Order: sequence, then structure tokens, then C-alpha cells
Amino acid sequence: MNDAEISTELSRRRTGMSFQRTRMSADRTLMSVIRTAISLIGFGFTIFSFFQKLKDADVLQGNVHGPRNLGVTLVVAGIGMLVLGIVYHLMFMRSLRSVREEMRATGLIHGESPFPPSFTLIVAIVLLAIGVMTILIMIG
Repeated sequence: MNDAEISTELSRRRTGMSFQRTRMSADRTLMSVIRTAISLIGFGFTIFSFFQKLKDADVLQGNVHGPRNLGVTLVVAGIGMLVLGIVYHLMFMRSLRSVREEMRATGLIHGESPFPPSFTLIVAIVLLAIGVMTILIMIG
């Protein structure tokens, strides 16, 4: 193998590894969306529960819909953010897989390493289901 072939091979490997780094970056972005969405959902549910317990204990009388509505709004915002994050992640990963496959087909990269579905995406979907159950409890 001459120097040019070695250089080309190293370039292919570096490009292949850059796809893995980009994939991990997309996972980190989804994790930050998850973290923010969980905070919104948790805080909204806490506000809702706190004021609901005060109302049930007759500590608060009259119209206590404001805090309830704030809690529901925060939970809905968290669910919405999670949905948008999941959709963005799916679109980005589909695009990345497509570019990777084109480059593999033309021989620019090897593409031998697996490119499985993201564990972070699975966690995001589970948390979305939990968020939906939370809002159903709150408005039910």
C-alpha cells in the first residue's frame, strides 16, 4: 500500500468517525430537550398538585383555577417540546443516514460500523408517554 492509498484510507476512516460524532451530538441535543421537558412537566405537575391539595384541605376558597391552569400549561409546554424534539431528531437522523449511505455507496466511507436507533430516542418516547399520562391525570 503506497502513501496515497494510506492517506485515502485514513480519510475514509476519519469521515466515518465524523458521522458517529455527529450522531452522538444529535443524541446530546435530544437529551437537553428531554431535560428541559422533564423540568417543565415536573414543575407543572407540582404546582397543580400543591394547589389541589390546598383546595382539598379548604385552605383556599374561591377561584383557584389560575394555579391549576399554570400547571396544566407547563405540562402541555413540556409535552409539546418533547414532541418537537423527537420529530426534529427523527428528521435529522433520517437525513444523516441518507448522506451516510450515499457516501458508503460511492466508496467515500466504509460504513461498516452499525448505525442503530438511538437509545436516547427510546427514552424520549417513554417520557412522552409519561407526560401524556400526567396531563390526563391533571385534566381528568
